[in-house]
Amino acid sequence: MRNKTSNKSTRVSSPTTQSKRTEAKRNKRKVILQAALDLFSSNGVHGTSVEQIAELAEVSKTNLLYYFASKEQLYLDVIQQLLDVWLKPLQGFSPEQDPIEAISSYIEVKLTLSRDNPKESRLFCMEVVQGAPLLFNQLESPLRAIVQAKVEVISGWIEAGKLAPIDPYHLIFSIWATTQHYADFRVQVEAVTGQSLDDPEFFAATLHNIQSIILNGVRPQPS
Repeated sequence: MRNKTSNKSTRVSSPTTQSKRTEAKRNKRKVILQAALDLFSSNGVHGTSVEQIAELAEVSKTNLLYYFASKEQLYLDVIQQLLDVWLKPLQGFSPEQDPIEAISSYIEVKLTLSRDNPKESRLFCMEVVQGAPLLFNQLESPLRAIVQAKVEVISGWIEAGKLAPIDPYHLIFSIWATTQHYADFRVQVEAVTGQSLDDPEFFAATLHNIQSIILNGVRPQPS
């Protein structure tokens, strides 16, 4: 008898189909991350369940765990995404820049981030206030390295007489604290002033005042 071999053709997806699938997966991840951010920033990581995130993202729990291995991993991904956005402007500080212009621009970027990303800011604040139990490693290594590099840049400006002799760390901390206040304590700001950064005029006035307060404190004083 003659053996008959059945040839089963393997279906290979076209590049277009593969591209669509990749894009669909990317979009699904974005939806899940946004849902997680909304809930984490309101309820905290411990007050949020995988089921709640899945429901808000309109996916099954099984589908969510296909993209993210656990709630903790999803939380870290949300925080890491936030850190990437926040740390990028600080990386722009370079010795050849004019320090007043560089610091002024950094204040504007940070205030804009507080206006456009209040949930991210509040979530980060909640994590740090709790001692950063899930984020300590990320804060200790990349954040410390980036800040240290920028402290050296600011120190160089001070040594060149371009800035007043202030502590670079406290300058950076002051910018963070002042600009992020408008996101983390948005309810307080609105209760006191009746305004928020969403109002273009209030945003402009806030930016002008923060820049004036900080920049007047770091400008070199005449001998």
